[in-house]
Amino acid sequence: MIRTENEYQLTYRRLSELQQQLSEQEQQLRDEGLPDDQMKRALDPLRSFALGLKEELEMYEKLQRGDLETIGDVINLHNLGRTLIALRIVYRITQRELADRLAIDESQISRWERNEYHGITIERASKILDALGVRARTICEEVGLLNTA
Repeated sequence: MIRTENEYQLTYRRLSELQQQLSEQEQQLRDEGLPDDQMKRALDPLRSFALGLKEELEMYEKLQRGDLETIGDVINLHNLGRTLIALRIVYRITQRELADRLAIDESQISRWERNEYHGITIERASKILDALGVRARTICEEVGLLNTA
């Protein structure tokens, strides 16, 4: 998952270089007279990798535009880390700004996000959501078991 503008730029350059490499390799294999099925087998791993990079770029771009649909519903906590990162991007808050809001060092946010907040406590997640200005709804609220008025 792309977490910062710097990572976005690096991924964009990497995809451009990979597409150039793919084009050159395809031409080389064509010049060598390789049959289409063998060319496909030779190039599929690079094409697959390029597609993955493209999807990551598109997701980051959607998040930057504030597309909350990209995040989806958080039904369980398995993707909480990715969701926290996505919310930070959607609300255009840098890692530095989040660190300032939490009164911690920016490098700590970077480490947490690099590990997608693996092992995060509910208390820490709640503080991060508060710092992002996001109100988490409980399952009980979702199904109408609590009066939230």
